[in-house]
Amino acid sequence: MAKEVNIFAGRATEYLGKQIAAEYNSTLGNVSFNVFSDGEFQPSFEQNLRGNSVYLVQSTFPPADNLMELLMLIDAARRASAKHIVAIVPYFGYARQDRKDKPRVPITSKLVANLMTAAGLERLVTMDLHADQIQGFFDIPVDHLYASSVFVPIIRKLGLDNMTFASPDAGGTKRAASYAKAFGTDFVMCYKQRSKPNEIEKMALIGNVKGRNVILLDDMIDTAGTITRAANLIKQEGANSVMAFASHAVLSGHAYEKLQDSAFDKVFLTDSIPLKQQCDKIQVVPTAGLFAEVIRKIQNCESVSSLFQF
Repeated sequence: MAKEVNIFAGRATEYLGKQIAAEYNSTLGNVSFNVFSDGEFQPSFEQNLRGNSVYLVQSTFPPADNLMELLMLIDAARRASAKHIVAIVPYFGYARQDRKDKPRVPITSKLVANLMTAAGLERLVTMDLHADQIQGFFDIPVDHLYASSVFVPIIRKLGLDNMTFASPDAGGTKRAASYAKAFGTDFVMCYKQRSKPNEIEKMALIGNVKGRNVILLDDMIDTAGTITRAANLIKQEGANSVMAFASHAVLSGHAYEKLQDSAFDKVFLTDSIPLKQQCDKIQVVPTAGLFAEVIRKIQNCESVSSLFQF
């Protein structure tokens, strides 16, 4: 058995690492970074790791330095004789590149899995992968958590009457159906027709939302184009209110402006990715307690399946 538990964080998600360590009744380990004038950097653990279980917290959203930093931390921990090395990656970047959707393109999520394993990773803990099959890209254990573990209690506290879940596109119907089943209600979906790539010609709603309080669900919000158009359509179709619950706040381009100007009453996003700016309609949902509980269960050799809600 490992002598003790050390929790460290990369610079991109140091805020989350501190919260996870606090929830675990510990303190975040000390990592220093030597940054060269050309931008190259070198991380260094400033404490002994020999024989310990090391947990590295880092989401791998752009820039690619965040992924490289995680790989370097894994390699450094292995060379420092850590007994176990576990990466906690709340947001697994490059997950949208999980297949060859046209000739001569990479399957980058598989490449990332290979890089992490080659660096010395022994276990991955992540949340709401864009595609579940990415777990199979790893030849090491993967604990795939769902944001529903932190979203469901909030939805229950809202106490909404006439609640309906919705998916902004056909790909998310399984998620909406799972929530609807858990709450004993129904769900609807939107579907898009495109006249050309990246341009929605028409969006239609399948299902009735008149007089309903609708909750749109998604694994991430990137440009916010699809989900805000879906929210506006649902409101036009007679919904009393529209809220969104999404796992990852990618929020690129004009996403913040689109959300602010949309029909949404509130948008709930986890802290897997830090917000770049403030938005009145966004409420951040903490995940530190969830990840700290996973660490406890791993250390005690207990089942974590109870945390795999949905």
